[in-house]
Amino acid sequence: MPRVSPNRAPGRPPRGHSPASDARFHRRLGEVLGHATEVFCEKGYEGASMRDLSRASGMSLAGLYHYFGSKERLLYLIQKETFTTILQKLKTRLEESDEPEQRVRIFILNHLEYFLANQEGMKVLSHEDEALKNGLGSEIAAIKREYYRICLGLMEALKRERHLDFDARTAVMSLFGMMNWIYTWYNPRVDGNARELAQRMGDIFLSGVMSGDPRSTRRRSRARHKL
Repeated sequence: MPRVSPNRAPGRPPRGHSPASDARFHRRLGEVLGHATEVFCEKGYEGASMRDLSRASGMSLAGLYHYFGSKERLLYLIQKETFTTILQKLKTRLEESDEPEQRVRIFILNHLEYFLANQEGMKVLSHEDEALKNGLGSEIAAIKREYYRICLGLMEALKRERHLDFDARTAVMSLFGMMNWIYTWYNPRVDGNARELAQRMGDIFLSGVMSGDPRSTRRRSRARHKL
């Protein structure tokens, strides 16, 4: 695995490498981050040691320090990969529709699909939200703020289009509260797949925020069938 230089953002291959080398770098990086996620999920960030991470990843302790420097940098990379991926996927999917309710449903589906496929990572993100220091947390916070602002914009657009009266910030935070803790109770045999769960969760959430709109039941039915 190429060295991660302290003068370069971690998680990026050194300049001048071939596409094949870049692919190997990202594949190996993904493997290390996957193992680190498992360790943080099992032991917690504070309880995990670099030796634990070394054993799980199959990389020597000296190599782990050489490439990453600290377990904090590994947690940073896990969080950055997660939030960047879900944000990019969301932006692409939102291009599919300009109808406000449909776009809210797209947001819910995108969120649930990613996190149901990455439940250990979701647990780590939920439990270690404040662990990053020394400027690393600021970069992650900026990505999360962008994600929040997109959701807030979707709620504001829904309010305008339906002439509704609800607090958009409260709606956004309530929605995140519904979605972000599903790893504590989700059972695929009972709750279905991500699409099925997103449909039901979207119905419950939108029934609340659109309760004053007499057109809401009819439009919710149409929006559900579009997903």
